[in-house]
Amino acid sequence: MSRLTIDEQVAILMRGAEFGDEQIKEHMRAELRERLIEAENTGRPLRIYCGYDPTATYLTIGHTVTMRRLRQFQELGHEVTFLIGSFTGLIGDPSDRTGARAQQTPEQVAENARTYTEQAFKILDPERTEVRDNAEWLSKLTFSDVIELASHFTVQQFLARENFALRYERGDAIWVHEFLYALMQGYDAVQMETDVQVGGTDQLFNLLAGRKLQEAFGQRPQICITLPILVGTDGRLRMGKSKGNYVGLTEPPEVKYGKTMSIPDSAMRNWFELVTRWTPKQIDELLEAVERGEVHPMEAKKKLAWEIVSIFDGDAAAGKAAAHFARVHQQRKLPQEMPTYALTGPTNVVDIIHGAGFTRSKSDARRLVQQGAVKLDGERVTSIETGIEVEGEAVLQVGKRRFLRLVKQNVKRKT
Repeated sequence: MSRLTIDEQVAILMRGAEFGDEQIKEHMRAELRERLIEAENTGRPLRIYCGYDPTATYLTIGHTVTMRRLRQFQELGHEVTFLIGSFTGLIGDPSDRTGARAQQTPEQVAENARTYTEQAFKILDPERTEVRDNAEWLSKLTFSDVIELASHFTVQQFLARENFALRYERGDAIWVHEFLYALMQGYDAVQMETDVQVGGTDQLFNLLAGRKLQEAFGQRPQICITLPILVGTDGRLRMGKSKGNYVGLTEPPEVKYGKTMSIPDSAMRNWFELVTRWTPKQIDELLEAVERGEVHPMEAKKKLAWEIVSIFDGDAAAGKAAAHFARVHQQRKLPQEMPTYALTGPTNVVDIIHGAGFTRSKSDARRLVQQGAVKLDGERVTSIETGIEVEGEAVLQVGKRRFLRLVKQNVKRKT
């Protein structure tokens, strides 16, 4: 177990936790302290988990806020489970929504979950991480099991939640299956007999549901640690694919850097506090210097962008991404390095974008063209039917940060 004192461990693990209620926070802090003392006395590490629903094929830096807390538990000698919510993902968590989520098919969920583990290990220690999927137990529940779980909650408890209350006041639909999400997440805690669950502040109801169900099943209720939400690149809404305001873990370093540079100044503190390795003192000193006019906001943002790329891709990649940004976006020059794509003849622009791996599907490529986000040698491509042929070479720009050098491939004729 850790050489740190119990109070030092509690300070690390509760840092930044928010509950919206000081009494709940102090209660959770006291329970955590008690559980850590027991772990030290018995030598049994605590069981910690956080669940991630595969609603897209990638994780974002927003997901890493909770992952970093899981990593801290690992470094203190505790057992961590990275739970893939394949079954809960079929519904989608309504916690942060003021409207119903579109339900996914099992095929979509399976495809999205395929690379989650590999991405998670950018933060978590693979040697000390157990990966599980909640379809393992949720798919086996009978209808009578679900009725039993539901019997521990009232409709009023759900309608008291802010997002449901807003929808109820507006007369918007609240679907019964959305109520089941909290029951499923609560049952995850029962099945894994967890000591601690980590989640976002918007997840507090679901985490507390886990405590309630654990007590109903004769278990000791888990400790809840809820952390602030990382806002997206728009600086207002939670980071997510559907909003287009995300930074993906698997995106190229220059894309991570460029997207970070696009955030509004008002979002910098949220990002510095939740995503970087900086201490509170370092963050305060920099942002106070920005407020005094001693440091330009862009310079502060460059430090933030460099730090984020460094965390996920290394210092060398961060340096290259910074140089790329300066050349392409500040000096308005083409990047020195860009991938090359060979054309054997006239080729549709959508096929080129997708074939180069810039999009996951041709429909995504068509959407970029229709949105005016594609340029050929500086000229906007206006039609998805555009065919491109080059004699020497040309540069295709896709979005603000991706460039592709198009060259003509000479095809040898058979004799």
